[in-house]
Amino acid sequence: MSASIIVLIVLALAAVGFFVGRARALATAGGEIRRLHSLPGYYGYNVLIWTVVPALLVLILWLVAQPMLIENRVKSMIPEDAYADSGALSLIMSDVRRVADGLDMAVAQGVIGAGEAESIGPDDIRDRLAGVGVALGSDVSESTLAAAQRYRAMNATGTMIRSVVILLIAAAGFGMAYMRTGADFRARNSVEKVSLGLLIGAASIAILTTVGIVLSLVFNTIEFFKLYPASEFFFGLTWSPSFGGGSELGILPLFWGTFYISLIALAVAVPIGLFAAVYLSEYASPKVRAVAKPLLEVLAGIPTIVYGLFALLTVGPLLVDIFGRDGAIGVNWMSGGTAVMTAGLVMGIMLIPFVSSLSDDIINAVPQAMRDGSLGLGATRSETIKQVVLPAALPGIVGAILLAASRAIGETMIVVLGAGAAAKLSMNPFDAMTTVTAKIVSQLTGDADFASPEALVAFALGMTLFVITLGLNIFALWIVRKYREQYE
Repeated sequence: MSASIIVLIVLALAAVGFFVGRARALATAGGEIRRLHSLPGYYGYNVLIWTVVPALLVLILWLVAQPMLIENRVKSMIPEDAYADSGALSLIMSDVRRVADGLDMAVAQGVIGAGEAESIGPDDIRDRLAGVGVALGSDVSESTLAAAQRYRAMNATGTMIRSVVILLIAAAGFGMAYMRTGADFRARNSVEKVSLGLLIGAASIAILTTVGIVLSLVFNTIEFFKLYPASEFFFGLTWSPSFGGGSELGILPLFWGTFYISLIALAVAVPIGLFAAVYLSEYASPKVRAVAKPLLEVLAGIPTIVYGLFALLTVGPLLVDIFGRDGAIGVNWMSGGTAVMTAGLVMGIMLIPFVSSLSDDIINAVPQAMRDGSLGLGATRSETIKQVVLPAALPGIVGAILLAASRAIGETMIVVLGAGAAAKLSMNPFDAMTTVTAKIVSQLTGDADFASPEALVAFALGMTLFVITLGLNIFALWIVRKYREQYE
């Protein structure tokens, strides 16, 4: 029985439990709601919760644990001389899963009997699976085929046991909650405790996920620095990875490209976004604001890959037409469409709604009494904005700019398509450069040995970038919090 069918059965049982629990509560109170400790709906929700929550939690854990346990058991069937390293073993296990899926398909189509799938020989397996469109190469050994049969058998047994256990847990929860239902039962307290537990669990999942990400970065970064000197990584001026050996993995060219592109992006986004925020909050009529603000924020919903294509196909060629050898001003500053200026301009457009929306909210938070006092003293609207509103909102605006900067530093797709892949130190904004995030993608792409410095350097890059962006975010949130405490 598939997991989706189990979920549907549990949900149906829970729906029945809601109405049954509610009816039993009313029956024990003689039909008088005033004799119940809680509202009738709480008794129904109590039965529903105890039917659904334990069963689904066990189902989730089962779905995570079963594949891991089965793979560990099946791996022991693969002879050690059949693979050279963990990467080769992973490829063999992929073949095992593919053959097991083919056997399931053959059984479902009647090509192989359910009992025959576990005893059929290697040669027959190849012929039968070819009949359902699963081709096995000559490199698939007899041990792999035997492991696939064992994998399928264990998976089928685990799935059957899972179905029985989950349905029994759901039925037990249903029965326990139903038997506890009565006029004096504190159903509301029980439901609220379970709801609180679910909320705490959801928050814990988010925290544990963050902890897991950080730990994976830390451990792999430590492994990298065991293979490559930290001093050369942080202070090296050359980025030249070579999987054949002799790599130079200095991070400074990547940080320079990241900083340069982010600086151009902020030079575009901050003035436009700030002026847009001032207009929307101080000058625009309610009708104009109701239309302009959502249209401006649409930019934040455009996927970054679309911005990257816009940089590659539109902005880059346009800059070449202006600053190229045969361009409008007759200079040879830009030889190709991929450049720091291309990525910076497009990234600045992407950041406009971040700056404008946050700044607009911050400017609107300035007390109206400050504006009224300035206007009452004879200042004009523009003088009030320049000398009263913006100084009061400045800490929050700085926080918005720092949050936009951290967003720019972490951008990848615009850089990959718009800035190029050259890691170098140059002041020319029309040269092709690259950033830390782009190199993280490139270093983890391909068939490189995961234990090599050229692959592990991606984690060191990610850890360094994580620390920088975390510092920017903390500083920005500290500034915004300080501003809010001043006026709330």
